[in-house]
Amino acid sequence: MLTLQDVLAARERIRGLVGVTPCPLSEPFSELCGARIHFKLENLHRTGSFKERGAANKFSLLAPQERKRGVVAASAGNHAQAVAFHAQRLGIQATIVMPETAPLSKVQATSKFGAAIVLCGNNYDDAYAEARRLQEEKGYVFIHAFDDDAIIAGQGTCALEILEQVPDVEVLVASIGGGGWLGGMALAMKSLRPSVRVVGVESSHLPKMRAALDAGGPIVIPNATTLADGIAVKRAGEKTIPLFRKYVDEIVGVDDEEVANAILALIEREKTVAEGAGAAPAAALLQHKIGGLQPATNVVCAISGGNIDPNLIARIIERGLVVEGRRVMVAVRVPDRPGTLAGVLATVAAERANVLEVHHNRAFLQGAIGDTEIDLTLETRGPGHIEALIAALKGKGYAVVRR
Repeated sequence: MLTLQDVLAARERIRGLVGVTPCPLSEPFSELCGARIHFKLENLHRTGSFKERGAANKFSLLAPQERKRGVVAASAGNHAQAVAFHAQRLGIQATIVMPETAPLSKVQATSKFGAAIVLCGNNYDDAYAEARRLQEEKGYVFIHAFDDDAIIAGQGTCALEILEQVPDVEVLVASIGGGGWLGGMALAMKSLRPSVRVVGVESSHLPKMRAALDAGGPIVIPNATTLADGIAVKRAGEKTIPLFRKYVDEIVGVDDEEVANAILALIEREKTVAEGAGAAPAAALLQHKIGGLQPATNVVCAISGGNIDPNLIARIIERGLVVEGRRVMVAVRVPDRPGTLAGVLATVAAERANVLEVHHNRAFLQGAIGDTEIDLTLETRGPGHIEALIAALKGKGYAVVRR
């Protein structure tokens, strides 16, 4: 098993190759979460995620003959960019296998670093199998995304920075994919500061690490989709499970709605763009899934990355607004005659809701032939405002259904 010395050595290797990311205190999130929340902003790396740490360390350890053979990696996006970036820096040929479902922004970013891109399968595990096949066929050096000692040691350097930036840290919260990042950080953190509570956060749709710890070894979780594509791994790593068993105190799960809400909160309140995996720890804190926190508790919430497709972030923001009650769709049944729409809109205006979309549903309405249904998409101020709005419409005699 890896030791603290491996992480310390990794830090010396990557010094000057990977920047130190900030770890500021967030006043807005501290108020929301009831503790002193510091964000370790790994989304500010050159390639947008913590993956640069492990990749830089791994490449530093490659022998000259291995560099000549070229490398291959499988990734949903962040590891791909990190490998491609450092391969380009060293003049090494890189082939990256990505799932066909990988965000377009991550595929394009990886390609810009000069890597050959192969799209294969629907998830990381499918891409992994193809990358291993190419390794055998072409003789490439395989760069694992998380189940590799050099990768894990490199990721662990993040914890060394945290201890320097927040010396009195009491709780570390980070996301779990295959386990390389938090496994390395937990090793370093617990070795230097055993009292720190280490909490892992994984998608409740893919609880592979929790399942592996319960089963005593890695097991494959059935296919599931998640907003947190960066941690959409069906199987935890062989090397990372022992690290979690020894150094990680607890694991909590978050669902996609909670992640969407956290992404929106980070944008609005912290002016920080995080991808789904990066926002998962913030989601756990916002939902108060980590117990025992006090107003004076120093918590470091690690934001793993910010590589998110613009189209996806637009949908996430839209969905987040719905979840928060700041956007709602209602169907109002009215007599189909002039002036009825004006009456409905007057009530909406009186309640200070903003109309975003209006649609008349006549042909598909089941009921009286003389009625129509008006579908309204409205901008609101929260759940209480929605309830007041619906009550006002019903008070005017309208039949109202919330979509």
